[in-house]
Amino acid sequence: VSCIRQLREEGIEPVSFWYNPNIHPFQEYKARRDTLIMHAKNVNMPLVTVDDYGLREFVRLVYPNLEDRCGKCYDIRLEKAAKYAADSFTTSLLISPYQRHEVIISVAQEKAKKYGVEFLYRDFRPYFREGQRKAREVGYYMQKYCGCVFSEEERYAKQVKHEGAIQIYPEK
Repeated sequence: VSCIRQLREEGIEPVSFWYNPNIHPFQEYKARRDTLIMHAKNVNMPLVTVDDYGLREFVRLVYPNLEDRCGKCYDIRLEKAAKYAADSFTTSLLISPYQRHEVIISVAQEKAKKYGVEFLYRDFRPYFREGQRKAREVGYYMQKYCGCVFSEEERYAKQVKHEGAIQIYPEK
């Protein structure tokens, strides 16, 4: 929400690009994609979607080095964005204080060079809370974890550990 507003205030009319084979499970993927489609219509923004759920391919690409999966995830998605870009690109990943900002910048710069386009760096993080507030106000779906099944696992790790204890039902 806030990234688009910021770019438009600079006189840049963005075209949104959806390619997220990293988001799992499918219902999460669908909720995020459908929310973007709705938002693009609401703010009159062109949207290109590459609909590729991609669970098996994503896992194949990040396994066995799961600790570096974020870098690989950025690489996969920014590769596709840079390849599609007409002259420049940026990413909404740059709004999240939870993402690995410096890694995103490095990967995006590499992809920009590879495809001969400009990486339009913007630090959108100061607008993170404002964007969340506005998205809630209009009733948009709000994600609860980064996207991949491994980040979902991390989000619920304490609960899973607690609930993973042996239970006997009915309790005697």
